[in-house]
Amino acid sequence: ALAVVLALVFGVLSAVYRDRWPDQVFRVLSMAGIALPSFWIGVLLIQQFALNMPLFPTGGYVNPADSFSGWLESMTLPALSLALPVASSLARLVRTSMVTELDRDYVRTARGSGLPPFLIIRSVLRNALVTPLTVLGVKVGYMLSGAVVIEAIFDLPGMGKLILEGVNGGDVGLVQGTVLTIAIAFLVVNVVVDLLYLLVNPRIRTV
Repeated sequence: ALAVVLALVFGVLSAVYRDRWPDQVFRVLSMAGIALPSFWIGVLLIQQFALNMPLFPTGGYVNPADSFSGWLESMTLPALSLALPVASSLARLVRTSMVTELDRDYVRTARGSGLPPFLIIRSVLRNALVTPLTVLGVKVGYMLSGAVVIEAIFDLPGMGKLILEGVNGGDVGLVQGTVLTIAIAFLVVNVVVDLLYLLVNPRIRTV
């Protein structure tokens, strides 16, 4: 969810301010986000925001029932580590699709008719989401695989930790069950993405 929100915000802003300094800054940052793997981003975030600037813990998990603020602090850096590479890739797709849509005739007609910019952007964004949605399912698989390493870096309980415990303990059943759970989660997410695709692009229902 965080990756999608970041992708939409930065992708739309980059398209609206294309070829200006916000767009140039976004392009550089997105290229860095795509180039760096999630575990390396996690290490950099720990170095900067947990050691140099002790704003967040270096690792560990806090139950939200015990302390919601503590849970939020413990999950911020891991969530950013997983979200930034995916958000960078999706945001570039959103930007490209938005730029294409903004150059279409119906947008020029809407602007000439005096429609508010907010309504124009909302309509354009709906049409521009078709391409990013087709890639979102694959990116979720990337995030699930990256979560295994991120959990180890930040010492978080989760599927990755269960797999490592199963491998170290020779528990084949635990490893198989965990992998099966991850596969089911991946399938469920892809079904949800397909449903969203139908909502964004109703024309596919007639196929």
